Amino acid sequence: MQWKNGDTTNGQVVAGGNGYGNGLHQLALQTDVLIDKETDSLIICDWGNRRVVLWSRRSGTTKGEILIDNITCWGLAMDEERYLYVSDYEKNEVRRYQLGEKNGTLVAGDNGQGDDLNQLNFPTFLFVDRQRNVYVSDRNNHRVMK
Repeated sequence: MQWKNGDTTNGQVVAGGNGYGNGLHQLALQTDVLIDKETDSLIICDWGNRRVVLWSRRSGTTKGEILIDNITCWGLAMDEERYLYVSDYEKNEVRRYQLGEKNGTLVAGDNGQGDDLNQLNFPTFLFVDRQRNVYVSDRNNHRVMK
């Protein structure tokens, strides 16, 4: 949904809106979204469908495009060079993707679930600063990791 600043009563559907499901015109239990200003698109963590989708904000768009599939994504971030960062809470890791890339590069985690400084336990939301430092909300460890 999109709302104009100051107008809390007239929202507009900008992605999905076709019921719960796994079709390219549907979303299921989305957890995070960001705007890719260069393509005027939304990048959506479609958790219920184990995928990350790109959905154009242009008028008349009726379906999304799968960017990454088979991922238990929760959080998304994008750096200034348009690399996409995605947290995978099942694998307890964060990967960086060049748009169009399917495998990505590991940037955090992948050392099993745990609370050591090289481990994550249910990574959720992300932030990437200008130096490409990745900040991870490590939910089940009650901490934020850099």
